[in-house]
Amino acid sequence: MKYSEYSVVIVGSGAAGLYAALKISEQITLPDSLLLITKSELGNSNSMYAQGGIVGVLHQNPNDSVEKHINDTLKAGAGLSERSAVEYISQASDEVINDLMNNGVEFDRDSDGNLLFTLEAAHSIKRILHSGGDATGRGITQALCNDVRSDDNIFVMENAIAVELLVDSDNECKGVILYNELTGEHEIVYTSALVLATGGVGQLYKYTTNPEGATGDGIDLAYNAGAIIQDMEFIQFHPTALALSPESKDRFLISEAVRGEGAKLINNHGEEFMKKYHDKRELAPRDIVTRAIYKEMQHENKFNVFLNASMLDSIKLFHRFPTISKRCGEKGIDISKNPIPVAPAAHYCMGGIRATVEGRTSIRGLYAIGECASTGLHGANRLASNSLLECVVSAYELADYLSFANLKTPKKIDENIRGIIDLYSSPLNETDYDISALKSELKNLMWSKVGIIRNETALKQAKTEIEKLKKNFNRNRKCLNREEYEYRNMLTTAGIIADAALQRKESRGAHCRSDYPQKNTEAVHSNIIKKHERESLYVE
Repeated sequence: MKYSEYSVVIVGSGAAGLYAALKISEQITLPDSLLLITKSELGNSNSMYAQGGIVGVLHQNPNDSVEKHINDTLKAGAGLSERSAVEYISQASDEVINDLMNNGVEFDRDSDGNLLFTLEAAHSIKRILHSGGDATGRGITQALCNDVRSDDNIFVMENAIAVELLVDSDNECKGVILYNELTGEHEIVYTSALVLATGGVGQLYKYTTNPEGATGDGIDLAYNAGAIIQDMEFIQFHPTALALSPESKDRFLISEAVRGEGAKLINNHGEEFMKKYHDKRELAPRDIVTRAIYKEMQHENKFNVFLNASMLDSIKLFHRFPTISKRCGEKGIDISKNPIPVAPAAHYCMGGIRATVEGRTSIRGLYAIGECASTGLHGANRLASNSLLECVVSAYELADYLSFANLKTPKKIDENIRGIIDLYSSPLNETDYDISALKSELKNLMWSKVGIIRNETALKQAKTEIEKLKKNFNRNRKCLNREEYEYRNMLTTAGIIADAALQRKESRGAHCRSDYPQKNTEAVHSNIIKKHERESLYVE
């Protein structure tokens, strides 16, 4: 197999991976430079599709404060957020947001040049910055992509998927095996700092707002290498995704900011219903709004409810939400006159690879940032727009941490790593699988049995069916192509989610058990470790 060496390797090109690459390149003199790997095209990620905005606890917003943001985050997290992580990320917000602006990210401003802040659910104050109206993720990602492409110290490899971490018997990551889709070959990359920024898991579900690449790749990599995985039962289902029919599976996000501007949820009889479920109505935490919509849909035996924005000023509405108004207009919906058909869809994973704010995991030399990581910020339920902030703060802090590290590319490998390499050097049984059909079967299973409302019987059935799918997919880690690797990763991640959901015998945040409707007094993380149990070496 072909091999190469880099001081730092980053897997994933969303906001976290792009910003980390830029900050690491800026702060460190690298002997072998930095490699940024993406399995599609640079910047194609969940971050690109983020509409609502990014939390900005800024000095320019005198009505806000770090303490207010901390309180909102802790309340939304249903008792599972780690206060130290929340405090750190909130306090870093001003410095990092201003650094983003210095790197060319443009946030919306009023006619006097002042930053515009908006309100989203469970926030006590307007603190959400947005770009291009409802295209914040695109604005941030495109600006960072431009900087990455112009940085001579950053090498970009597109159309390559990371398939196995090279972890030695001393629990240190020395590199990664890639599958290069353009050549059809596996390649080895050695490094002293491997950063996972692989994004989310939304494609495990029948209905999702996530792009096709959100298949849980980083979770599979870390889990198989023996890293601690935490809180995977907490999958956030966004309350409002465009739902034109039961067959429209990949659902376009209708930003929470639309409700923040005053739009109302109505059922199929035209009745506003959120007052029955929470005193904050449309601006209740996402898990509450999602379950309220789900109950209304079940009660009426319908596949959707509606979001009515017709009472808002039409000029302001089209200016604030150009992407949403255009997409709905293409479907024959004038959002200033017609209610938008919406339903919940899988959107964000609060759990992930257990990591510190600067990305350190339970494996030396392995770091995780962004949605694939679990820093403790989100707890059991993510506060709206905290995720983009976490991405950039963790990337910023990781670069600072690595600036003090000894980044010499490892030359010595042991038998453990040789065994992994041998596995990927061996010939492959070229059984022909209908991956599209297999993915669809898994997505339907996860939606029906590990979805918005869960119970022990359904979860056990899901585990049995996932194990059957694994057995029938006769691959010993090595696969034939990207689609097979994605399906492999989806199976691994689906099993972890089902296991974690079975472990948590309570309803907390986004995890709702019909057989355990009450929340326990003690809030504990659910940890899963592959291969052999061990204490964390790096995570504190």
